[in-house]
Amino acid sequence: MKVLVVGSGAREHALAWRLKQSPNLTGLWVTPGNGGTARIATNLEVAAEDVGGVVETARGLGIDLVVVGPEVPLANGLVDLLDSAGIPAFGPSQQAARIESSKEFALQVMQAAGVPCPEFKAFHNETDALTFIEHHRQPVVVKADGLAAGKGVSICETPEQASLAVQACMRQRIFGQAGDKVVIEELLRGPEISVFAFSDGQSLSPLVAACDYKRLHDGDEGPNTGGMGSFTPPDLWSDDLAEEVRRAIMTPVIEELARRGAPYRGVLYAGLMLTSDGPKVLEFNCRLGDPEAQVVLPLLDSDPLETMFACLNGDLNATPVQWSNRSYVGVVMASGGYPDRYDTGFEITGLNVEDENTLVFHAATRRVDDTQPSKWVTTGGRVLTVVGSGESLAEARQASYHRVAGISFQGAYHRKDIAAVEGRRNSWLQDWVAPTG
Repeated sequence: MKVLVVGSGAREHALAWRLKQSPNLTGLWVTPGNGGTARIATNLEVAAEDVGGVVETARGLGIDLVVVGPEVPLANGLVDLLDSAGIPAFGPSQQAARIESSKEFALQVMQAAGVPCPEFKAFHNETDALTFIEHHRQPVVVKADGLAAGKGVSICETPEQASLAVQACMRQRIFGQAGDKVVIEELLRGPEISVFAFSDGQSLSPLVAACDYKRLHDGDEGPNTGGMGSFTPPDLWSDDLAEEVRRAIMTPVIEELARRGAPYRGVLYAGLMLTSDGPKVLEFNCRLGDPEAQVVLPLLDSDPLETMFACLNGDLNATPVQWSNRSYVGVVMASGGYPDRYDTGFEITGLNVEDENTLVFHAATRRVDDTQPSKWVTTGGRVLTVVGSGESLAEARQASYHRVAGISFQGAYHRKDIAAVEGRRNSWLQDWVAPTG
C-alpha cells in the first residue's frame, strides 16, 4: 500500500514513523515533511495548505491512502477533494472538521447533543462583545472563532483583560479572519487532559489520554505556545473516567455530527477540563494533537493502516484497536526566542546517538544535503520532540531528559518540568472523583 502523509511537523514525523512499521506498507511519501521524515520516507515539495497540489500529487503517484496531519487542509476541504478524485483519505470532511474550525459550531453541536461544556456567547462585532463584557464582569475565556494555530485563546480574570483580548481579535486582527467572530465562554477551573479516539462516523475505538503543556516556561508561566511537551497516561485517567467521557461526551458528539449529515471519520480529539462538576469540554480538534501525537502514537499496538481503513469503511467495531500500557514523556526542544522572534540555520548535534528507550521526532529541521544524511539544521520555532518510554512516568521522564541532555543547537530551550510530580499533582487531582452513572 502506498501512503502519503500531509504535513511538516513532529506529529507528521510520528505518523510516518508509525505507518512505516505496518506490514501493509509498500511506499511512503510526506509532503512537505522535514529532516526527520527524510530519513524514513520521500519528502515532496507541496505545501500542506495547497489542497489542489496535494490531490494532483496523490493522483500522480498512485497513492492508496492519504493521511492528513494538520487542521488547515482538513478545514479547507482536502479530504472532500481527494474523495471526489477517488483517493481514500484519513481525516474528517470539511463539514465534520468544523468541530475545530469554528468554536461556535462546536459549542452548538455540544449543546444539541447535551454534552457538558462552558456557558458561552458568540459575537460578530466588537461593540456587542465589549458591551457583554462590561455587564458580565466575571472571569471569561475569549476565543477567536476560527483556526489560530492554537494561540487564539485568552484566559481573562478581569473585564479589562477580556476587552483587550476582544480588541486584539476584532480590531487589531492579530489572528486574521479567524478573529472575525469571537466566542466568550465562562472560565472553567481544574486539570486539563486531552482525549483521543478513532471514529468511523458511527462508533469509536477505545479512548486514550495525554496531558500537554502550552506555556513556554516551567510552572506554566510565560506566553502560550504550540505546545512544549506532553505525557501519557495522565494520573487521573482510569477505566471509569474513560467510560464517562465516552458515554457523556464523545459518543453524543459523533451521533450529533452524523445527524447533521457530517459523519466524523478520523481521530477525534477532545480537550477536557476536569471540573468539580465533572469533565467538561474546552474544545474539540479534528486531528491528533501536537505534541500529544508524539506520545500517543507509540502506544498504538494495532496496525495503523488497518485501523485507518476501518474508519473509512465503517467497520471499526470489527477491527480491534489496542493501546499499550507503557508510559511516554515528550519534551519539546525549541529555538531561543520562540514563540516570538528567533534565528534558524543552526546545526543540531547529538541526533545520531540511538537509545532503545527514546524516540526523536523532528519538526523544524532540514537535512543539509544528501551527501550528509546525518546532519541537520534548525528551520523554525519548535525544533524537536524528544520522547522517553518506560514502565512508569518516572522512568519515561528520566529517559526523555537524558536524551535531551545529549542533543544541542545554538539557543536551544526546553521546559524542565514536563511530567514532573509537582507539576502534575495539586488539590484538583487529589480531590477530584470521576462521576459515575
